[in-house]
Amino acid sequence: MEGRFDQLGNDLRYFWQNSRQQGSERRNTRSAKIHIKVRVNIDLSLMDEQDTKNTILPSSTRQCHFALLILLALLLVILNLYYFKYDDKLQVIGSEYKWGRYPVPKFNHTMRQKVETRSLHWIDRLLQYGYQNHSFTPEERSEGTLLMNMIEWPKPPSSAVPFEKSSDPAHAHFVIVNSAKTFYVGDQLQVMLQMYNFEAHPKRYEGDYLQARIHTPALKAGSVGTVIDNQNGFYYINFNLSWPGKVEISVLLVHPSEGIQALKRLREEWPERVYLQSTFKYHGASETTVCNLYLPQTEPLCNFTDPRTGEPWFCYKPKKLPCSARVNHFKGGYEKNLLIGEEKHYFQSGVNIKKPMLTKLPMYITVKPYSQTTPALGKCVRGQPMVSPSGFYYQDQWMSTTCNIHRFDTPAKIKECLRRKIVYLFGDSTIRQWFEYLTQFVPDLKILDLGNPVMVGPHLAVNLENNIVVEYHPHGPPIQFNSIASQHLQLISNKLDEITGGKNTVIAITLTAHFTPFPVEVYIRRIQNVRRSILQLLDRSPDTQVVIKTANVREQPPQIITCYSDWYADQIDPVMRKMFTGINVVFVDAWEMTIAHYLPHNIHPGNIIIKNEINVFLSDVCPSIQR
Repeated sequence: MEGRFDQLGNDLRYFWQNSRQQGSERRNTRSAKIHIKVRVNIDLSLMDEQDTKNTILPSSTRQCHFALLILLALLLVILNLYYFKYDDKLQVIGSEYKWGRYPVPKFNHTMRQKVETRSLHWIDRLLQYGYQNHSFTPEERSEGTLLMNMIEWPKPPSSAVPFEKSSDPAHAHFVIVNSAKTFYVGDQLQVMLQMYNFEAHPKRYEGDYLQARIHTPALKAGSVGTVIDNQNGFYYINFNLSWPGKVEISVLLVHPSEGIQALKRLREEWPERVYLQSTFKYHGASETTVCNLYLPQTEPLCNFTDPRTGEPWFCYKPKKLPCSARVNHFKGGYEKNLLIGEEKHYFQSGVNIKKPMLTKLPMYITVKPYSQTTPALGKCVRGQPMVSPSGFYYQDQWMSTTCNIHRFDTPAKIKECLRRKIVYLFGDSTIRQWFEYLTQFVPDLKILDLGNPVMVGPHLAVNLENNIVVEYHPHGPPIQFNSIASQHLQLISNKLDEITGGKNTVIAITLTAHFTPFPVEVYIRRIQNVRRSILQLLDRSPDTQVVIKTANVREQPPQIITCYSDWYADQIDPVMRKMFTGINVVFVDAWEMTIAHYLPHNIHPGNIIIKNEINVFLSDVCPSIQR
């Protein structure tokens, strides 16, 4: 009898512990309470039957046990009602959310074969990758669904298209709409493009990935175009005319629609095609194992899941060393030969990767000056929505279409802007370029040697005279650097939670380049966590200035295209823009700034582009500074 009461008490305690961890899952909690209630009734009936057969315990003892059981049941009901009442406060995406510590996850992937994810809900896909312990709010669930629908890319009518019937940029036809019109600064130019295949036949379906710009080489001027897919092989490209003179039109076929389908397949079927590694050292012994956010459980795993955010990260456990002996993290390599059948023909340099579309007729127009004075732009302010085009180059200077960009062309101007400020630069090597530019351009912004690799970081620079501090911190996994100490693998959201903030605190963040090989769902969840920390920071310190740097376009050699295609970046960059819309932050539109410029595309753009990015950044930080 006592053993049965003890078991029932253990059941109640177990249920209460689980109900605290899963307070937001109300249906499951209610069904579990019904289960406990039924079990209580069953156990009581069994106890009555047992008492009838063996009246071993005194009546007073049985009454005490029964009273204790009733008290435990009442306590359970009261505490659950309390958590139901207040649990909604834990479900807000913004600053009301309180971090929880996530337990060790259980694994769904216990075999080597590829996980089928195409038909799964976006959160279910994350569960396949090791995100079992997240508490997704209803708002986060619906947001992710909307974002995945927003970036859905059209498919060719057939999954197997011969190379000869794929898009051929050499045969494309495009014309200027209303070419006889007189164009003035401020007008819009539209180009109509028709795609043809390698058999010189027009294509009848959509899905090609294009990049377009207008430019005037003599003026070092350039601007991006907006591509509209007409879903029948025709594309319209719109340009804003922002300067006078001879304006040329350039269109690149980045990938044919058939190649896009191959990229989608790889992203879904091979989420671990870029793999990382870590070295473990202990008592003179050393071992290196493979790491990733998804690892098939063919061997024991070390679980390095972040306890605050639930962001997963795993390494195969060393044969003889403990998981706690991890000392570093570095890029391992790529899975090779993943393209199958015709797919490899869709990724040929000089044929159909970022191939210019040439025409028999010159593609340019002459733009006349606008006769009236254009209204002056105001200061750059936080919280404004992004527009496209966000700006244009003229005389190698980026001109915003929404606010006035200052020229920080002397060290004195930069020091005046940053006086008494601490600047945090969080992200990858593209924002590390900002740190490098500032410390090179301002000689007395001195780098303090922290003993970290120059190309990795973290880094720290100070100017004691003006009380300026600039810090660069790489973001955590899945960052793909040569080697970074394991103690520096800190997620941006956790770093933000450690910052007090205030009017003299400036934070710049970029999170795109190292996420392109991974599923978009992973990126959405990372940005949700970062955004939550930003909202909490702005809630406690509203004057904190937060700047978001968008993605860069990059060079596209075939050996990295299946992991780092611009198309992958162009999938997650609009996700990031959308998720920060309506929040009191500002943007540096590196995407348009790297497409519009005349320099060749490179993940690490030239110094003139970095200089313009810094001008935009500091104009956001110091909008009232004198020109």
